[in-house]
Amino acid sequence: MPLSTDDSVNKTADHLVKAMRGAFNTPETHRPAHARGHLLRGTFTPSSEASKLSSAPHFKNKSTKILARFSSSTGLKDIPDTDANANPRGFAVRFLLSEDEHKHTDIVAHSTRFFPMRTGEGFLALLSALGNGTAGEFLGANPSAKAFVEDPKPSPESFATEIYYGVNAFKLVSADGKGTFVRYRILPALGLHTLSEPDLKSKGPNYLFDELPQRLENGPVEFKLTAQVAKDGDVTDDATVHWPEDREVVELGTIKLDTFESTEQNEKEQKKIIFDPVPRVEGVEPSDDPLLDMRAAVYLISGKGRRAAKPDAEAVDHAAVA
Repeated sequence: MPLSTDDSVNKTADHLVKAMRGAFNTPETHRPAHARGHLLRGTFTPSSEASKLSSAPHFKNKSTKILARFSSSTGLKDIPDTDANANPRGFAVRFLLSEDEHKHTDIVAHSTRFFPMRTGEGFLALLSALGNGTAGEFLGANPSAKAFVEDPKPSPESFATEIYYGVNAFKLVSADGKGTFVRYRILPALGLHTLSEPDLKSKGPNYLFDELPQRLENGPVEFKLTAQVAKDGDVTDDATVHWPEDREVVELGTIKLDTFESTEQNEKEQKKIIFDPVPRVEGVEPSDDPLLDMRAAVYLISGKGRRAAKPDAEAVDHAAVA
């Protein structure tokens, strides 16, 4: 996973990482966005339709091992599950294409169809407005940011009962070279179930992360990976522009999660894993959406800092010695 070939993208990405860390006082050991999360493992089984649309190995093979991460919004590593700011929730899926897990491709999604700004520069301007007290003025001048903020984001009963949307478009390429622009949607087999405000108030601060391993004791958690298919003329390079809801949605396969990683393994792997918004695999190509290059640079810069950072306890020990 390389940095962007555009130095201006990398510069903006670096500013974004610093701005997000500053907004939430997030330590280097954690992600500056969706800091709180947990890893799971499972398998992906493609549908018969998937291999018709894409020559990608995970859409052709009988099944593919996956590593997934559920997360809560903000850079607050201990944000309560009951905090409204923990929405939208995140769901990242890594398809492991080799036994050593070094070859892979990822899908990054969250629990709203909306994204606030079309570009990294726009998102940086939003963070600046939030920091200097001009958020109201900014939202008035930027309808996409206003729509993101105003979109209802109720808390789910479970990570397993939430719908997750990939906001960026990608081009699936078949074996014969036919391209189809899509946006991913990940649908829970149990259906969408959210909590009312009174029900949310009755929950504990860790209800989502506590509930998931208990649920897995009774069997795997399943989702359908689907793709909303664009028609000619649909915008494919702007994550803030939605396609009409009457667009065809095709099923690409089944995500089955069966293992909630131990606390020790989770902490070890979360420190090193860097999800990649750019597919970098045969059969799936990025669109011209400028957010893809920017998000990849943000994730990589953040991830390198996280890998290099000393654990909190170790940092404290060194400070005490100094």
